[in-house]
Amino acid sequence: MQMTYACGEMDAPGLFEVAESPRDRGTGGFGSGPATGDEPLAVRMRPRALDELVGQEHLLTPGSPLRQVVEGGQPMSVILWGPPGSGKTTIARLVADADDRRFRAMSALNSGVKDVRAAIEEARRVRRTGGPQTILFIDEVHRFNKTQQDSLLGAVEDRTITLLAATTENPYFSVVAPLVSRCVLLSLRELGDADVAAVVDRAVTDPRGLDGALDLTDEARDHLVRTAGGDARKALTALEAAASTAEAEGDPTVTVGLVEAAIDTAAVRYDRDGDGHYDIASAFIKSLRGSDVDAAMHYLARMIVAGEDPRFIARRMVVFASEDVGMADPAALQTATAAATAVERIGLPECRINLAQAVIHLATAPKSNAVIAAVDEAVADVRAGAIGPVPADLRDGHYRGAAELGHGAGYVYPHNDPLGVVPQRYAPDAVADRDYYRPTRHGEEAEIDDRLAKIRRIVRKGADDR
Repeated sequence: MQMTYACGEMDAPGLFEVAESPRDRGTGGFGSGPATGDEPLAVRMRPRALDELVGQEHLLTPGSPLRQVVEGGQPMSVILWGPPGSGKTTIARLVADADDRRFRAMSALNSGVKDVRAAIEEARRVRRTGGPQTILFIDEVHRFNKTQQDSLLGAVEDRTITLLAATTENPYFSVVAPLVSRCVLLSLRELGDADVAAVVDRAVTDPRGLDGALDLTDEARDHLVRTAGGDARKALTALEAAASTAEAEGDPTVTVGLVEAAIDTAAVRYDRDGDGHYDIASAFIKSLRGSDVDAAMHYLARMIVAGEDPRFIARRMVVFASEDVGMADPAALQTATAAATAVERIGLPECRINLAQAVIHLATAPKSNAVIAAVDEAVADVRAGAIGPVPADLRDGHYRGAAELGHGAGYVYPHNDPLGVVPQRYAPDAVADRDYYRPTRHGEEAEIDDRLAKIRRIVRKGADDR
């Protein structure tokens, strides 16, 4: 059966519904009517069935919430959370194609509380008159403010509507808690290279796509996959542009040069599983360590353009902040950790800015490897057997019988001393005189070095040296 998408009598900008008659249904976009054949390649290649969805196998098990939403069954409100191009809109279109439910959709970009309330009231009226259940799809739901999101709560609670919401941002931060608690949260994974490659290969041969009219070289295919960054829509858009150029030139082959021209991105030689990956990452860290901010920024850009996982970049910088900057600039770790958090919450392309800020901080910060040297020397001593018993005055003296054993006896509470530091043996005898942490004279460590020398004199040599 076919179905048309028509404006309802209470339509608002960005709001539309499935017409009551199912006989004219097409495969076009929301509100677009039947497919005309000239839609973008990414639209033509949208999965026609749930089993054509790639990269989300964890959501496709029999009886899963996603299958129930798409195929019918027990109604449940769902929030779809995933990166761009992972299939959120595709799932909504599959739901829209069902002929046993009304479907209305709106975008949070151009809809407000009035539009939400109008959709809910219409759904309530249809239900009261014996009409079908209403699925309300809200794209970019994180762009709704708290008041707009709150306006959905009652209707979701009493199932006046079944909410299908999509977001690229973490719902626990971008959607109000009461709405999250009323919905099933489905996390769509970023597509892997194999997933994007499968989508591209299907588009090359499928009658809905290029229908085998052009050949795609392996190098061009690899470049499409690499630069897509897990976004199938981006890969198909670039493929379509490159194919159009090839067709215009009368060449049946889509080469890497045509793909580069289509997406204005050079084919960076970078194998995420090979030597190129490790070479670029090594050069990146060594540029940071050498305080060459411009070289570090170059290698950051190469990794981003080549499709490197930004989480990998962020992890390396968090390690670097302690390993190579350390206490010379303690704020470096805060910056690197904040960048890693931004990567998780925001994702590409925006998180490139957060990564760049962290690169600038780490590269220009004073450097010290005293932190890693300290912990590695301590670990080496422990592994070599230099451990020894804990001094009796440091042992736990709170349990019955501890006093008889002398545990805790003689312990001096540092906060009772005007300096906050007292003469006391803390380390076991085997390592009592070891200086694991040796501050440099770089950055804030110069001040720490001066202070630490005084602290060690007091702690180790006795009160007369205070």
